[in-house]
Amino acid sequence: MEKQKFRLFVRDKHFYLMLLAFALPICIQQVINVGVNMADNIMLGQLGEIQMSGATLGNNFINIYHAMCMGMGMGAGVLTSRFYGMGDQYSMKKAVVIMYRLEFLIATGFALAVAFNASGIMGMYTTDPAIKAAGTGYLMISIGTFYLNGYAVTSSVVLRSVGKAKVPMISSICSFGVNIFFNWVFIFGHLSAPRMEARGAALGTLLARCVEFIVTVGYVIFKDTNIGLRVKDLTMKTGNLIKEYIRISIPVLVSDTLLGFGNSAVAMVMGHIGPSFVAANAITMVVMQVSTVINQGISQASCTITGITLGKGEIEKAQQQGITFAALGFLIGAIGCTIINIISPFVISVYNITPETEALAYQLMRAVSITVFFTASNSILTKGVLRGGGDTRFLMVADILFLWVCSIPLGYAAGLVWHLSGFWIYLCLRIDQFIKSIWCLFRLRSRKWIKKIKNAQRE
Repeated sequence: MEKQKFRLFVRDKHFYLMLLAFALPICIQQVINVGVNMADNIMLGQLGEIQMSGATLGNNFINIYHAMCMGMGMGAGVLTSRFYGMGDQYSMKKAVVIMYRLEFLIATGFALAVAFNASGIMGMYTTDPAIKAAGTGYLMISIGTFYLNGYAVTSSVVLRSVGKAKVPMISSICSFGVNIFFNWVFIFGHLSAPRMEARGAALGTLLARCVEFIVTVGYVIFKDTNIGLRVKDLTMKTGNLIKEYIRISIPVLVSDTLLGFGNSAVAMVMGHIGPSFVAANAITMVVMQVSTVINQGISQASCTITGITLGKGEIEKAQQQGITFAALGFLIGAIGCTIINIISPFVISVYNITPETEALAYQLMRAVSITVFFTASNSILTKGVLRGGGDTRFLMVADILFLWVCSIPLGYAAGLVWHLSGFWIYLCLRIDQFIKSIWCLFRLRSRKWIKKIKNAQRE
């Protein structure tokens, strides 16, 4: 029995079939999302580095919000997956309603910030007037996406947490075609439409978010039976779950928000290094997203599976599954590293960039190939297993400590003080990924990550 606890891989066919059922739709959705980002970059890249850099930096502010939405969704998802394992639909409804109310407040805050100070926001990322102007236009058209994308993202996460991963996948497939078509129309001014360049990319994305919202949120409120939320439930009292929601979900929101701000701070460092570095990073980010598609799917699936397993009271089984997920993380990281090294030359050759940017892109690609090995296991543990176990406060502290104390100061010094090469700047900016992957392995082994969660009583 003791030997079985520490076996590297679970020897249970049902476990892998369940993992495939949860992870495959998420992976497909991630492929679609990466395809959209790649298409945006390639289209804007045909117009030169200014438009691509402006949209990329503008998107970095939106990505802060997206990270917060993922935090809200994953935080609620920790609760809903656990309640789903318990068979407690009433508590699931309350967790989703609290999430929706919080989402509205945060979306409104971001929308107002952009409406009144888009230029000032872009000024934090770059001092180049042309890039700043392109990014400002991109942000102004993106205001509506804060509500549309926010509700779509959070709804997608909680649907996955109760085994409905196919719905977000279908939503992404629908929005993919909309995004690509309208980007082509408005970026270049085809079909007698105005040529909007970076603003056209924002408009195409806005229209795609409308589709996502209708499909995903519409399904949650009018069709889904696992959670069973309906319009009348949106006004339900949630007071007796607030304390547990704050204890479990808010640390996830804080953690992912800090991650969003941290990535934005990284973008600020890159933006002040120069336009070439920004453009090179935009190219490498797409490649990194491609290489981590499987990792993203397993990460979110592991959170759901862990929550459901613990909801059924099977603690030893959850521990064994956690070990297997960690091992899969390192295996996937090695695959991602290989993929990056294979596709890098082909991807870089597609873009219309200067020789300086091309040389930087190759340096960053080498750094990314190293980083992704550790990022895979780190992501599966922090965003998956440990989070699914309810160990959200520990993860929040880890994110604050390693990102803000190590990565950002070291990356700032490497890029703006020591003026190191792009390879070393990128590794310094991502040093937290190396540290957290080891740190979380010790946490997994300690078993302290498994937390009890209280459900709601009827009011």
